[in-house]
Amino acid sequence: MQWIDTHCHLDASEFGDSAHLERGLAATNNVAICVFPAVDVANFEAVRALAHAHGDAYCLGIHPLYVGQAHDDDLNQLDAALSRCQGDPRLVAVGEIGLDFFVPELQINPLRERQIHFFRAQLKLADKYQLPVVLHSRRAVDQVLKHLRELGRPESDTRAQVGAGKCLDNTPWRGIAHAFNGSTQQARAFTDLGLKLGFGGALTFERALQLRRLAAELPLDAIVLETDSPDMPPHWLYTTAEQRAAGHPQSVNSPAQLPRIAAELAGLRGITEQALSRATTRNAQVALPKLVDLLPRDV
Repeated sequence: MQWIDTHCHLDASEFGDSAHLERGLAATNNVAICVFPAVDVANFEAVRALAHAHGDAYCLGIHPLYVGQAHDDDLNQLDAALSRCQGDPRLVAVGEIGLDFFVPELQINPLRERQIHFFRAQLKLADKYQLPVVLHSRRAVDQVLKHLRELGRPESDTRAQVGAGKCLDNTPWRGIAHAFNGSTQQARAFTDLGLKLGFGGALTFERALQLRRLAAELPLDAIVLETDSPDMPPHWLYTTAEQRAAGHPQSVNSPAQLPRIAAELAGLRGITEQALSRATTRNAQVALPKLVDLLPRDV
């Protein structure tokens, strides 16, 4: 079995000098590819270097949580970086981009409108460079869908697209709705637009009834796996508020946890881990087509 971690921030400060060791541990656990999304212009080079160091993949983009500290020129820098790296087989998407209306100050102007401005500008860049998108949509699924619909190519134009970013099946986008936690209807809306849905450690919590139901019942071809390392820890790494107050640090999630998360998902769906590995690998390659050439041919 081989796994693809479609969303992993291995460059995060929580890993420090251990990032390379953590990637090696994930490899011993059959994680064949990790995808490293950028969050702002300051870590564009870090994710690119990590991807090249370990045979992995990366995305370039400006995260909605970072737009408050971003400069207007950062979009020009992203444009330039995408142009400079467009021939790099390890650049697989524009991301992590989207909207976040969970954080209170991001729900109101000026940051609400600034998020929308950055999101729409980056969707246009994904279209310009024919790249998929890796989307953040915390408490903002309907709004993210709205902008995807508004900026997606008409069906007649989509048929003519041959680049990595646009589908040939009359869907206007390609990519992943990361950390999906919406409704069945919202899941269908994303997949109708051509996107896959990312599931990770959150599905391992027994109290996450809605998410576990979705993970069990959605079409298998809609799902990709992710850890969102170092965030979104599975239940076996989670430290409660009471434990943290008592001095126990929060455990750091890592891509090495992906096979165990996958085992939980396979159990929810009543399928073998081998079947889940094959399906989610194929789904990740559909969402991020450049992955096809990064994986061994027998995966």
